Amino acid sequence: MSNRQPPTCPECGSERNYKDGLRSTNVGELQRWLCRDCGYRFSEARPLQENLRCHINTAGITVSSRQVCDVLTEESKNLAETARQEQAQREGTWQPIDFKGKIVEYALWMQRKGYRESTIIGRSRLLKVLVKRGANLFDPETVKDIIAKQSWSEGRKDLGVEAYSSFLKMSGGKWDPPKYHRIETIPWIPTESEVDQLIAGTSYRVGNFLSVLKETAMRPGEAWKLKWIDLDTERKTISVTPEKNSRPRIFRLPNQLLERLDKLPKTSEYIFANGQLDHFRGNFCLQRRHLAQKLKNPRINRITFRTLRHWKASTEYHRTKDILHVMNVLGHKNIKNTLVYTHLINVQDDEYVSKVAWNLEEACKLLEAGFDYVTDMESAKIFRKRK
Repeated sequence: MSNRQPPTCPECGSERNYKDGLRSTNVGELQRWLCRDCGYRFSEARPLQENLRCHINTAGITVSSRQVCDVLTEESKNLAETARQEQAQREGTWQPIDFKGKIVEYALWMQRKGYRESTIIGRSRLLKVLVKRGANLFDPETVKDIIAKQSWSEGRKDLGVEAYSSFLKMSGGKWDPPKYHRIETIPWIPTESEVDQLIAGTSYRVGNFLSVLKETAMRPGEAWKLKWIDLDTERKTISVTPEKNSRPRIFRLPNQLLERLDKLPKTSEYIFANGQLDHFRGNFCLQRRHLAQKLKNPRINRITFRTLRHWKASTEYHRTKDILHVMNVLGHKNIKNTLVYTHLINVQDDEYVSKVAWNLEEACKLLEAGFDYVTDMESAKIFRKRK
Protein backbone atom coordinates (compact mmCIF):
# COMPACT_ATOMS: atom_id res chain seq x y z
CA MET A 1 0.00 0.00 0.00
CA SER A 2 2.76 2.45 0.83
CA ASN A 3 4.39 2.22 -2.60
CA ARG A 4 1.37 2.86 -4.79
CA GLN A 5 -0.05 6.21 -5.85
CA PRO A 6 -2.85 7.84 -3.81
CA PRO A 7 -6.34 7.36 -5.24
CA THR A 8 -8.11 10.21 -7.00
CA CYS A 9 -10.51 12.32 -4.98
CA PRO A 10 -14.12 11.30 -5.81
CA GLU A 11 -15.22 14.89 -5.23
CA CYS A 12 -12.85 16.89 -7.49
CA GLY A 13 -10.70 14.25 -9.20
CA SER A 14 -7.44 15.51 -7.68
CA GLU A 15 -4.57 13.11 -6.98
CA ARG A 16 -3.06 15.43 -4.35
CA ASN A 17 -4.28 13.55 -1.28
CA TYR A 18 -2.94 13.06 2.24
CA LYS A 19 -3.34 9.90 4.31
CA ASP A 20 -5.78 10.68 7.11
CA GLY A 21 -5.51 7.66 9.39
CA LEU A 22 -7.14 4.21 9.32
CA ARG A 23 -10.69 3.09 10.05
CA SER A 24 -11.34 -0.38 11.46
CA THR A 25 -14.33 -2.25 10.07
CA ASN A 26 -15.58 -5.82 10.19
CA VAL A 27 -13.90 -6.45 6.82
CA GLY A 28 -10.52 -5.01 7.75
CA GLU A 29 -8.86 -1.59 8.00
CA LEU A 30 -9.75 1.10 5.48
CA GLN A 31 -7.27 3.84 4.58
CA ARG A 32 -8.70 7.34 5.05
CA TRP A 33 -7.63 10.17 2.70
CA LEU A 34 -7.92 13.98 2.77
CA CYS A 35 -7.92 15.92 -0.50
CA ARG A 36 -5.43 18.82 -0.47
CA ASP A 37 -7.41 20.74 -3.10
CA CYS A 38 -11.04 20.61 -1.96
CA GLY A 39 -10.74 19.30 1.62
CA TYR A 40 -12.95 16.23 0.89
CA ARG A 41 -12.42 13.21 3.17
CA PHE A 42 -12.93 9.73 1.74
CA SER A 43 -11.96 6.11 2.36
CA GLU A 44 -10.49 3.31 0.30
CA ALA A 45 -13.09 1.03 -1.23
CA ARG A 46 -10.93 -2.06 -0.51
CA PRO A 47 -9.59 -3.22 2.87
CA LEU A 48 -5.83 -3.14 3.42
CA GLN A 49 -5.56 -6.98 3.61
CA GLU A 50 -5.06 -7.40 -0.13
CA ASN A 51 -3.69 -10.93 0.32
CA LEU A 52 -7.15 -12.15 1.34
CA ARG A 53 -7.96 -15.11 -0.88
CA CYS A 54 -11.01 -16.72 0.64
CA HIS A 55 -13.56 -16.37 3.37
CA ILE A 56 -15.37 -19.01 5.41
CA ASN A 57 -18.89 -18.12 6.37
CA THR A 58 -20.64 -19.11 9.56
CA ALA A 59 -21.88 -22.33 7.97
CA GLY A 60 -18.33 -23.44 7.20
CA ILE A 61 -18.74 -23.04 3.45
CA THR A 62 -15.71 -21.66 1.58
CA VAL A 63 -16.52 -18.81 -0.76
CA SER A 64 -14.26 -17.90 -3.67
CA SER A 65 -11.96 -14.88 -3.35
CA ARG A 66 -13.67 -13.25 -6.33
CA GLN A 67 -17.04 -13.40 -4.60
CA VAL A 68 -15.49 -12.08 -1.42
CA CYS A 69 -13.85 -9.20 -3.27
CA ASP A 70 -17.15 -8.26 -4.87
CA VAL A 71 -18.93 -8.29 -1.52
CA LEU A 72 -16.11 -6.50 0.28
CA THR A 73 -15.86 -3.81 -2.35
CA GLU A 74 -19.57 -3.01 -2.22
CA GLU A 75 -19.68 -3.21 1.58
CA SER A 76 -16.53 -1.09 1.89
CA LYS A 77 -18.02 1.59 -0.30
CA ASN A 78 -21.07 1.77 1.93
CA LEU A 79 -18.96 1.76 5.08
CA ALA A 80 -16.65 4.43 3.69
CA GLU A 81 -19.57 6.68 2.78
CA THR A 82 -21.17 6.13 6.19
CA ALA A 83 -17.87 6.84 7.92
CA ARG A 84 -17.41 10.03 5.94
CA GLN A 85 -20.88 11.24 6.83
CA GLU A 86 -20.42 10.40 10.51
CA GLN A 87 -17.07 12.18 10.64
CA ALA A 88 -18.44 15.23 8.82
CA GLN A 89 -21.47 15.38 11.10
CA ARG A 90 -19.23 15.30 14.16
CA GLU A 91 -17.19 18.16 12.69
CA GLY A 92 -20.26 20.06 11.56
CA THR A 93 -19.18 20.05 7.91
CA TRP A 94 -21.54 17.47 6.38
CA GLN A 95 -23.11 18.91 3.23
CA PRO A 96 -25.41 16.58 1.28
CA ILE A 97 -25.71 19.16 -1.53
CA ASP A 98 -23.13 19.51 -4.29
CA PHE A 99 -21.93 22.99 -3.30
CA LYS A 100 -18.81 22.63 -5.40
CA GLY A 101 -20.95 22.49 -8.53
CA LYS A 102 -22.97 25.50 -7.37
CA ILE A 103 -19.78 27.51 -6.79
CA VAL A 104 -18.58 26.63 -10.30
CA GLU A 105 -21.98 27.71 -11.63
CA TYR A 106 -21.61 30.94 -9.63
CA ALA A 107 -18.15 31.58 -11.12
CA LEU A 108 -19.50 31.11 -14.65
CA TRP A 109 -22.39 33.45 -13.83
CA MET A 110 -19.96 36.16 -12.70
CA GLN A 111 -17.91 35.63 -15.86
CA ARG A 112 -20.99 36.15 -18.04
CA LYS A 113 -21.80 39.29 -16.04
CA GLY A 114 -18.37 40.72 -16.86
CA TYR A 115 -16.78 40.53 -13.40
CA ARG A 116 -13.00 40.83 -13.26
CA GLU A 117 -11.02 37.61 -13.03
CA SER A 118 -9.58 38.58 -9.65
CA THR A 119 -13.10 39.15 -8.28
CA ILE A 120 -14.33 35.79 -9.60
CA ILE A 121 -11.40 33.92 -8.07
CA GLY A 122 -11.57 35.75 -4.76
CA ARG A 123 -15.31 35.31 -4.23
CA SER A 124 -15.27 31.66 -5.28
CA ARG A 125 -12.48 30.91 -2.82
CA LEU A 126 -14.32 32.65 -0.01
CA LEU A 127 -17.44 30.55 -0.61
CA LYS A 128 -15.36 27.37 -0.68
CA VAL A 129 -13.83 28.29 2.68
CA LEU A 130 -17.27 28.97 4.16
CA VAL A 131 -18.62 25.62 2.93
CA LYS A 132 -15.56 23.77 4.22
CA ARG A 133 -16.11 25.32 7.65
CA GLY A 134 -19.72 24.24 7.84
CA ALA A 135 -21.84 26.81 5.99
CA ASN A 136 -24.90 25.72 4.02
CA LEU A 137 -25.12 28.07 1.04
CA PHE A 138 -28.89 27.56 0.91
CA ASP A 139 -29.31 28.49 4.57
CA PRO A 140 -28.28 32.14 5.05
CA GLU A 141 -28.33 31.84 8.86
CA THR A 142 -25.57 29.21 8.82
CA VAL A 143 -23.51 31.41 6.51
CA LYS A 144 -24.02 34.35 8.87
CA ASP A 145 -22.94 32.25 11.86
CA ILE A 146 -19.83 30.87 10.13
CA ILE A 147 -18.69 34.33 9.01
CA ALA A 148 -19.17 35.69 12.54
CA LYS A 149 -17.07 32.88 14.07
CA GLN A 150 -14.04 33.51 11.85
CA SER A 151 -11.01 35.34 13.24
CA TRP A 152 -10.94 37.48 10.10
CA SER A 153 -10.58 41.23 9.94
CA GLU A 154 -13.68 43.35 9.50
CA GLY A 155 -12.70 43.95 5.89
CA ARG A 156 -12.42 40.24 5.07
CA LYS A 157 -15.74 39.49 6.75
CA ASP A 158 -17.28 42.25 4.67
CA LEU A 159 -15.85 40.58 1.55
CA GLY A 160 -17.46 37.32 2.65
CA VAL A 161 -20.82 39.09 2.98
CA GLU A 162 -20.40 40.61 -0.50
CA ALA A 163 -19.53 37.23 -2.01
CA TYR A 164 -22.55 35.48 -0.48
CA SER A 165 -24.90 38.35 -1.36
CA SER A 166 -23.76 38.02 -4.96
CA PHE A 167 -24.30 34.24 -4.81
CA LEU A 168 -27.85 34.77 -3.58
CA LYS A 169 -28.44 37.23 -6.41
CA MET A 170 -27.55 34.46 -8.85
CA SER A 171 -29.63 31.79 -7.11
CA GLY A 172 -32.62 34.04 -6.40
CA GLY A 173 -32.29 33.90 -2.61
CA LYS A 174 -32.53 36.69 -0.05
CA TRP A 175 -31.04 37.37 3.36
CA ASP A 176 -30.53 40.06 5.97
CA PRO A 177 -26.76 40.61 5.60
CA PRO A 178 -24.69 41.41 8.68
CA LYS A 179 -22.85 44.72 8.71
CA TYR A 180 -19.08 44.82 9.02
CA HIS A 181 -17.29 48.14 8.86
CA ARG A 182 -13.91 48.22 7.18
CA ILE A 183 -11.28 50.17 9.06
CA GLU A 184 -9.42 52.54 6.77
CA THR A 185 -5.67 52.42 7.24
CA ILE A 186 -2.80 54.39 5.73
CA PRO A 187 -0.50 52.22 3.60
CA TRP A 188 2.88 51.54 5.17
CA ILE A 189 5.85 52.95 3.23
CA PRO A 190 9.40 51.54 3.55
CA THR A 191 12.58 53.49 2.90
CA GLU A 192 14.20 53.34 -0.53
CA SER A 193 17.26 51.61 0.94
CA GLU A 194 15.02 48.82 2.28
CA VAL A 195 13.36 48.43 -1.12
CA ASP A 196 16.76 48.27 -2.83
CA GLN A 197 18.02 45.71 -0.31
CA LEU A 198 15.01 43.52 -1.04
CA ILE A 199 15.53 43.77 -4.80
CA ALA A 200 19.23 42.95 -4.48
CA GLY A 201 18.60 40.04 -2.10
CA THR A 202 16.05 38.13 -4.19
CA SER A 203 16.49 35.95 -7.27
CA TYR A 204 17.10 37.46 -10.70
CA ARG A 205 13.50 36.98 -11.88
CA VAL A 206 11.91 38.15 -8.64
CA GLY A 207 14.31 41.09 -8.40
CA ASN A 208 13.43 42.30 -11.89
CA PHE A 209 9.72 41.96 -11.14
CA LEU A 210 10.19 44.09 -8.01
CA SER A 211 12.23 46.64 -9.97
CA VAL A 212 9.42 47.06 -12.51
CA LEU A 213 6.93 47.61 -9.68
CA LYS A 214 9.24 50.16 -8.06
CA GLU A 215 9.81 52.15 -11.25
CA THR A 216 6.25 52.12 -12.56
CA ALA A 217 3.82 51.67 -9.62
CA MET A 218 2.02 48.95 -11.58
CA ARG A 219 -0.37 46.63 -9.82
CA PRO A 220 1.12 43.13 -9.38
CA GLY A 221 -1.40 41.66 -11.83
CA GLU A 222 -0.54 44.29 -14.44
CA ALA A 223 3.19 43.54 -14.19
CA TRP A 224 2.53 39.79 -14.21
CA LYS A 225 0.71 40.03 -17.57
CA LEU A 226 3.35 42.16 -19.30
CA LYS A 227 4.30 40.80 -22.71
CA TRP A 228 7.53 41.20 -24.61
CA ILE A 229 5.60 43.13 -27.25
CA ASP A 230 4.80 45.74 -24.56
CA LEU A 231 8.51 46.48 -24.13
CA ASP A 232 9.95 49.07 -26.57
CA THR A 233 13.72 48.96 -26.25
CA GLU A 234 14.24 51.76 -28.80
CA ARG A 235 12.04 54.27 -26.98
CA LYS A 236 12.94 52.69 -23.61
CA THR A 237 9.29 52.42 -22.61
CA ILE A 238 6.87 49.78 -21.42
CA SER A 239 3.08 49.78 -21.95
CA VAL A 240 0.62 48.67 -19.29
CA THR A 241 -2.66 46.88 -19.91
CA PRO A 242 -4.75 48.12 -16.97
CA GLU A 243 -6.63 46.20 -14.30
CA LYS A 244 -9.67 47.20 -12.25
CA ASN A 245 -11.07 49.49 -14.94
CA SER A 246 -8.16 51.93 -14.61
CA ARG A 247 -6.36 53.85 -17.35
CA PRO A 248 -3.66 52.40 -19.64
CA ARG A 249 -0.20 53.91 -19.09
CA ILE A 250 3.23 54.05 -20.69
CA PHE A 251 6.36 54.31 -18.53
CA ARG A 252 9.95 55.11 -19.34
CA LEU A 253 12.42 52.63 -17.86
CA PRO A 254 16.07 53.15 -16.85
CA ASN A 255 18.72 51.64 -19.11
CA GLN A 256 19.95 49.26 -16.40
CA LEU A 257 16.49 47.79 -15.89
CA LEU A 258 15.98 47.42 -19.63
CA GLU A 259 19.24 45.50 -19.90
CA ARG A 260 18.28 43.20 -17.04
CA LEU A 261 14.84 42.52 -18.52
CA ASP A 262 16.41 41.69 -21.88
CA LYS A 263 18.46 38.93 -20.21
CA LEU A 264 15.35 37.12 -18.95
CA PRO A 265 14.52 33.90 -20.86
CA LYS A 266 12.10 34.50 -23.73
CA THR A 267 10.30 31.16 -23.54
CA SER A 268 6.79 32.61 -23.91
CA GLU A 269 5.02 35.80 -24.93
CA TYR A 270 5.03 36.98 -21.31
CA ILE A 271 7.99 38.65 -19.59
CA PHE A 272 7.28 37.20 -16.14
CA ALA A 273 4.16 35.03 -16.25
CA ASN A 274 5.01 31.35 -15.89
CA GLY A 275 2.32 29.61 -13.87
CA GLN A 276 0.17 31.32 -11.26
CA LEU A 277 0.89 34.70 -9.67
CA ASP A 278 0.00 33.23 -6.25
CA HIS A 279 2.78 30.65 -6.57
CA PHE A 280 5.23 33.36 -7.64
CA ARG A 281 4.17 35.46 -4.64
CA GLY A 282 4.75 32.49 -2.33
CA ASN A 283 8.31 32.10 -3.65
CA PHE A 284 8.89 35.83 -3.11
CA CYS A 285 7.63 35.64 0.49
CA LEU A 286 10.06 32.81 1.21
CA GLN A 287 13.02 34.78 -0.18
CA ARG A 288 11.89 37.90 1.67
CA ARG A 289 11.73 36.08 4.99
CA HIS A 290 15.24 34.68 4.59
CA LEU A 291 16.57 38.12 3.67
CA ALA A 292 14.88 39.78 6.66
CA GLN A 293 16.47 37.22 8.96
CA LYS A 294 19.87 37.65 7.33
CA LEU A 295 19.78 41.47 7.58
CA LYS A 296 18.05 41.36 10.99
CA ASN A 297 15.50 43.86 9.72
CA PRO A 298 11.89 42.70 10.33
CA ARG A 299 10.57 45.73 8.40
CA ILE A 300 11.56 44.00 5.15
CA ASN A 301 8.96 41.30 5.89
CA ARG A 302 6.27 43.99 5.62
CA ILE A 303 7.14 44.83 2.00
CA THR A 304 4.66 43.31 -0.43
CA PHE A 305 4.18 43.68 -4.17
CA ARG A 306 1.52 46.34 -3.54
CA THR A 307 3.80 48.18 -1.08
CA LEU A 308 6.02 49.19 -4.00
CA ARG A 309 3.03 50.81 -5.71
CA HIS A 310 2.38 52.85 -2.57
CA TRP A 311 6.09 53.72 -2.30
CA LYS A 312 6.26 55.00 -5.88
CA ALA A 313 3.05 57.03 -5.58
CA SER A 314 4.09 58.74 -2.36
CA THR A 315 7.59 59.41 -3.71
CA GLU A 316 6.22 60.94 -6.92
CA TYR A 317 3.89 63.22 -5.00
CA HIS A 318 6.57 64.54 -2.67
CA ARG A 319 8.91 65.00 -5.62
CA THR A 320 6.43 66.93 -7.79
CA LYS A 321 3.67 68.07 -5.40
CA ASP A 322 1.37 67.37 -8.39
CA ILE A 323 -1.54 65.12 -7.41
CA LEU A 324 -2.76 64.92 -11.03
CA HIS A 325 0.63 63.57 -12.07
CA VAL A 326 0.38 60.86 -9.39
CA MET A 327 -3.17 60.11 -10.51
CA ASN A 328 -1.91 59.48 -14.05
CA VAL A 329 0.98 57.32 -12.81
CA LEU A 330 -1.40 55.09 -10.86
CA GLY A 331 -4.03 54.99 -13.60
CA HIS A 332 -6.80 56.19 -11.28
CA LYS A 333 -9.99 57.59 -12.76
CA ASN A 334 -11.17 59.06 -9.46
CA ILE A 335 -8.86 61.53 -7.72
CA LYS A 336 -10.30 60.51 -4.33
CA ASN A 337 -8.35 57.27 -4.61
CA THR A 338 -5.14 59.24 -5.12
CA LEU A 339 -5.48 61.81 -2.34
CA VAL A 340 -4.36 59.33 0.32
CA TYR A 341 -0.79 59.62 -0.99
CA THR A 342 -0.57 63.30 -0.10
CA HIS A 343 0.08 62.51 3.56
CA LEU A 344 1.93 59.19 3.54
CA ILE A 345 5.40 60.67 4.00
CA ASN A 346 6.24 63.88 5.80
CA VAL A 347 9.40 64.94 4.00
CA GLN A 348 11.08 68.17 5.05
CA ASP A 349 12.64 70.45 2.43
CA ASP A 350 16.15 69.87 3.72
CA GLU A 351 15.98 66.05 3.52
CA TYR A 352 17.97 65.67 0.29
CA VAL A 353 20.96 63.80 -1.01
CA SER A 354 23.13 66.00 -3.27
CA LYS A 355 25.44 64.79 -6.05
CA VAL A 356 27.82 66.56 -8.43
CA ALA A 357 28.26 65.66 -12.11
CA TRP A 358 31.40 66.84 -13.91
CA ASN A 359 30.51 65.51 -17.35
CA LEU A 360 27.56 64.43 -19.46
CA GLU A 361 27.93 60.73 -18.62
CA GLU A 362 27.80 61.35 -14.87
CA ALA A 363 24.79 63.66 -15.31
CA CYS A 364 22.89 60.98 -17.26
CA LYS A 365 23.56 58.37 -14.60
CA LEU A 366 22.28 60.68 -11.87
CA LEU A 367 19.12 61.42 -13.84
CA GLU A 368 18.52 57.70 -14.34
CA ALA A 369 18.99 57.18 -10.60
CA GLY A 370 16.16 59.61 -9.87
CA PHE A 371 18.15 62.77 -9.12
CA ASP A 372 16.81 66.16 -10.19
CA TYR A 373 18.95 68.87 -11.74
CA VAL A 374 19.36 71.97 -9.53
CA THR A 375 21.97 74.36 -10.98
CA ASP A 376 25.46 74.79 -12.46
CA MET A 377 28.39 75.73 -10.23
CA GLU A 378 32.08 76.03 -11.21
CA SER A 379 31.64 74.04 -14.45
CA ALA A 380 29.81 71.26 -12.57
CA LYS A 381 26.14 70.34 -12.42
CA ILE A 382 24.40 69.96 -9.06
CA PHE A 383 21.69 67.31 -8.60
CA ARG A 384 19.61 66.31 -5.63
CA LYS A 385 17.11 63.62 -4.59
CA ARG A 386 14.90 63.31 -1.57
CA LYS A 387 16.02 60.76 1.01
